[in-house]
Amino acid sequence: MNAQHFGEPITGKTVSARVSPAGGLDILSRNEVARLRDASGSGLHQLLRRCALAVLTSGNLSDDPGSMFEQYPDFDIQVLQEDRGIKIELKNAPEQAFVDGRIIRGINELLVAVMRDIVYISTQLESGAFDLDDSVGITHSVFEILRNSRILRPQVDPNLVVCWGGHSISRDEYEYTKRVGYQLGLRSMDICTGCGPGAMKGPMKGATIAHAKQRRKGNRYIGVTEPGIIAAESPNPIVNNLVIMPDIEKRLEAFVRLGHGIIVFPGGVGTAEEILYMLGILLLPKNKGIPFPLIFTGPRNSAAYFEQIDRFLRLCLGDSVAEHYKIIIDDPAAVAHAMVAGVDKVRNHRLDNKDAFFFNWALDIPLPFQQPFPPTHNAMSGLALHRDRPRHELAADLRRAFSGIVAGNVKPEGVRAIAEHGPFVIDGEPEIMRALDDLLKAFVAQHRMKLPGGTAYEPCYVVRT
Repeated sequence: MNAQHFGEPITGKTVSARVSPAGGLDILSRNEVARLRDASGSGLHQLLRRCALAVLTSGNLSDDPGSMFEQYPDFDIQVLQEDRGIKIELKNAPEQAFVDGRIIRGINELLVAVMRDIVYISTQLESGAFDLDDSVGITHSVFEILRNSRILRPQVDPNLVVCWGGHSISRDEYEYTKRVGYQLGLRSMDICTGCGPGAMKGPMKGATIAHAKQRRKGNRYIGVTEPGIIAAESPNPIVNNLVIMPDIEKRLEAFVRLGHGIIVFPGGVGTAEEILYMLGILLLPKNKGIPFPLIFTGPRNSAAYFEQIDRFLRLCLGDSVAEHYKIIIDDPAAVAHAMVAGVDKVRNHRLDNKDAFFFNWALDIPLPFQQPFPPTHNAMSGLALHRDRPRHELAADLRRAFSGIVAGNVKPEGVRAIAEHGPFVIDGEPEIMRALDDLLKAFVAQHRMKLPGGTAYEPCYVVRT
């Protein structure tokens, strides 16, 4: 059974209202307002509309990117400039985002975050402020976006744990993520996830209870997303800091630069993509000796899942890859102990090297890990999935393979490509292909590809074994 959201049901009923932004939005220029209202291909209105509806349907259990607009086809959002500032006009918005005719405060704040990031990133790209052809320039663009979102906190000891895992997980796995989040919260750890349901929501939910018990204030529940995924993974209601990165590669870099350690719960192809991204970076010779705790964990009945992940990683990247992660099964307190000990090593290392606590400048992330991967049939079939190359390069291409499957499953451009040209073809070294095929078949059998309840999952890929 899939983890459920206990909030207002998705009813299809709508509300139209004009609301004032709830903090965090600087004054917009007339040009910026005009671009948000521009529905043309060069304008930002369609992007704003898609991201805003995802926020307004927070808690929606569908991961079909088209289902929201089928349910709310007449929804629209306009940004109005008035003498005293801006107003947000919502037309035919989901009723669940309102209480007694007033928009829920948290949803208002997430709407503001959506507008803030869309306007800022668009303005920076248009002005040429971001150098996206250079590795250092891309890292600085990630830093600037995070700084603009007010997520970076100086003069705070390292305590931010990134939690990765699937949006489509079992009830037992979901409850386990809450128990781990609770143990982390008792130890004053803040949580950062991909902001959606399942393993992205559970750790935040557990941490909220622990933070309340510890009477801790200023807690951070950070959600990092991107436009291609937000429609399939609407922000969960606990997120109090949302940032929308331009693409999946900058989203992944944001996780790694922000976090002081990463916990991986059971998941599907998106989680596999994240694992390979992180391991590809840690395998780089330049990053040897930089502490970064990475823990795989789940309940007892998920042990076989991590055994298969471990076998796949060792086959592709060699047995020594396991030196970069720990597997802890069915022991939330042990996970929290190990993470706190790992974060303490991160703190000491950054003090010794005079590196910032709030942004990991030290890790080298080369350009191939940073450049956007287009989920096209030619790009997928052209991946070099062979072991006769440096391990970090193979990890980067394996990451791209999983990224393409994510796109084919839930991202609008990927879904369209599959509808027009059929499934992606993935080819490579036979032994790797057999292991990849087995892993993907297990994800399908365990309902990790898509949320249950809709049509049966149809693979968007063919693995040549």
